Amino acid sequence: MNADYAGRVRKLFATFLRIGAFTFGGGYAMVPLIEREVVEGRGWVTHEEVLDILGIAEATPGVIAVNMATFVGYRVAGFWGSLAATVGVVMPSLVIIGVIALFFERFQEWAWVGYAFAGIRAGVLVLIIGAVRKLGRHSRATIFNFAVGVGAFVLAAFSSLGAVWVILMALAAGMLLELWRGRFDAKAQRTQRSAKKK
Repeated sequence: MNADYAGRVRKLFATFLRIGAFTFGGGYAMVPLIEREVVEGRGWVTHEEVLDILGIAEATPGVIAVNMATFVGYRVAGFWGSLAATVGVVMPSLVIIGVIALFFERFQEWAWVGYAFAGIRAGVLVLIIGAVRKLGRHSRATIFNFAVGVGAFVLAAFSSLGAVWVILMALAAGMLLELWRGRFDAKAQRTQRSAKKK
């Protein structure tokens, strides 16, 4: 392992350790921080690549922030980068949950803890809305993307379908569109070839 590669692995670990330590509210709350750190702060990936990584992380089993850390780490430094980023993002939560578990019953009785969590929930909502707005600016503005986004929101918010089914339906819609485009492109190419022969 050369010095440049080892340095990238260490930076990945330190970056995702900081993200894991200072983000409250779960995986979705980490998305804007991950984007800011890896795109604007480090320049490891582009906004468009973050959208792709977010889609893959959402479609694969596991916590979205951990999946994103793994994919970004692999993109930057291969296997050891993915391991460093994953361990870094998970470690603060493991330590904090371990400490809370020791004092859980006493911790529940403190009224100010409930107030703190109520404030954190409101802050997390703002972070998620900010991430959606920011990532939305970098996605392609097409009728199809808009329709799938609105449809997914309506299904997730107002139906009993779970998030997994909403994701699978969006995935199927995207695959069907690409199949249709492929058939349309193939037909257009056949028409062009036949026109040239004439």
